Amino acid sequence: MSGSGLPRRLLLGGLFVPAVAQAGGTPAAATLGGGQAPEVSAFAEHRLALQLSERDPHRQDLVLSVANNVLKAYGPDKVAIEVVAFGPGIDLLRQESPHRIGVDSLVAQGVRFDVCMNTVETIARETGRRPAINPHAIPVEAGVVQLMTLAETGYTLVRP
Repeated sequence: MSGSGLPRRLLLGGLFVPAVAQAGGTPAAATLGGGQAPEVSAFAEHRLALQLSERDPHRQDLVLSVANNVLKAYGPDKVAIEVVAFGPGIDLLRQESPHRIGVDSLVAQGVRFDVCMNTVETIARETGRRPAINPHAIPVEAGVVQLMTLAETGYTLVRP
């Protein structure tokens, strides 16, 4: 709650999303509303969720750049970063993505990449085959639900 008694909200792509920060400590380990609360280092002072829901290669570059810059600013031990890809944004996490090396490098530094299984299943129904996804990607039931869960557990949501 802010000083005005109103809940704190974050602006995401023109939408206001409630951000409920937990007072000290790590996000709840329980799953909320079908999303998966990630395991976060006890040393992480900052939590960032990056939304990727567009196919645009420039947007993919920007998401990877933001993640790299935040890691440089805070250090991998002081920040938890989660990229949530859904809709056309899952192209970043396809096995044959030209950004594969960048994704794998960020994973090695502790960044989590979530892939929306609703999107994967929709593609499978429409094309008759499941897309090959980077093995480092963590499947989540629904990308938007994952973003909501992250917001509810103290993450700052950003849509670069």
